Amino acid sequence: MEITGTIGALVTGFGAGLSLIIAIGAQNAFVLRQGLRREHMLPIVAVCIASDALLIAAGVAGVGALIESVPLALTVVRWAGAAFLLAYALLAARRALRPGSLTATGASASGTLAAAVGTAVALTWLNPHVYLDTVVLLGSLAADHGEEGRWPFAWGAIAGSTAWFSVLGFGARFLAPVFARPGAWRILDGAIAVLMAVLAAFLLVP
Repeated sequence: MEITGTIGALVTGFGAGLSLIIAIGAQNAFVLRQGLRREHMLPIVAVCIASDALLIAAGVAGVGALIESVPLALTVVRWAGAAFLLAYALLAARRALRPGSLTATGASASGTLAAAVGTAVALTWLNPHVYLDTVVLLGSLAADHGEEGRWPFAWGAIAGSTAWFSVLGFGARFLAPVFARPGAWRILDGAIAVLMAVLAAFLLVP
């Protein structure tokens, strides 16, 4: 394959991966909140990047076609994801009603590393849209580049995911002054609660 073709596949993959991942969703909202609090950011960002890389690679390898042929798998994931999102929405709503202990510095009592990583894993792997977008859609787009171009496309998409989660997680600290006030946390957690509940509702609608 020509070098220009390889670069084109890389750039296209980067843009496609970034456009699908950048949309605000449950996973991004969680990463943003943890980034503002500066809690366990390295493992959380690593989990998100590694998960996306695995999903993208699976889609390019052809797993996306298999998922499309087994609708029951997506049904199970959809219901499990909706239940998890509703539970997280309730937790966010509770935090919005009790903003006094929240800080943007991570100096206050925080969740454990295991809980944070577990939440990141659940928000990623229990989201059926990640299989439709990251696995099926990106897998289909990669196939359009042929046998030689699909893996450069995949590396581009993985690079887009890596760039996004790194900026979102580690760049959120620059917004810390805004969230020095409890009122800002109430707005953020209130918005997250609404977002999670809406996403859960969408998952439950066939």
